[in-house]
Amino acid sequence: MLSKNEIKRIKSLSQKKFRDEEGLFIVEGEKMVAEALASDFEVEAVYRTSEIGEEAMGRISALSSPSPALAVVRIPASGGIPAPAEDELLLALDSLRDPGNVGTIIRLADWFGIRTILASPDTVDIYNPKVVQATMGAIFRVRFIYCDLPATLSAMRGRGIPVYGTFLEGDDIYKSSLTKGGVIVMGSESNGIGQDVAALVDRKLYIPPFPPEGTGSESLNVAIATAITCSEFRRR
Repeated sequence: MLSKNEIKRIKSLSQKKFRDEEGLFIVEGEKMVAEALASDFEVEAVYRTSEIGEEAMGRISALSSPSPALAVVRIPASGGIPAPAEDELLLALDSLRDPGNVGTIIRLADWFGIRTILASPDTVDIYNPKVVQATMGAIFRVRFIYCDLPATLSAMRGRGIPVYGTFLEGDDIYKSSLTKGGVIVMGSESNGIGQDVAALVDRKLYIPPFPPEGTGSESLNVAIATAITCSEFRRR
């Protein structure tokens, strides 16, 4: 049986304030719990409906329909920004706020073999339960680093690492010459890439609609745009 204090503590991890204080986050679902146990992350505890009962699981779950398993996992210490290899591809997220989009982008990075994502400090917390669930386990394999994005990109440019960005105006990505390595910047859902970061982009890329003169959606969802961009870089 879980005590009232245990239930309160686990439930509080749905909020960033308490995740930061405790240094813990939750993952839910059999697959996600298995991913956590198989990773290098420290798993503090695992709770199963078969052991604690449906009522207790419903009280500690962040989901509207609780899964049969939940784990409390320690947030790893944030390390420095690694110097990327010459042909390494990285993603950089500028002020992304939607948990589902960020979780999906982490999952995409894992699919396309991108091991490091840089992010501005105002990007949504990746240990938000909605982000964690959307990663489908990729959160345990992709390094996510919050940083001063303009300063970091400036330093990378100084080392000769190309910086790409997606814009509503720019070079047609399908006709552009792309390097094997570099940093791809993706902007926020509502405002795109901020001016301070845009000033550091070497190559502005544009994903054209079809047909080019077609009138339809004004823009693509940022996660979909990330998938198209990563795919185009990887196929070259």
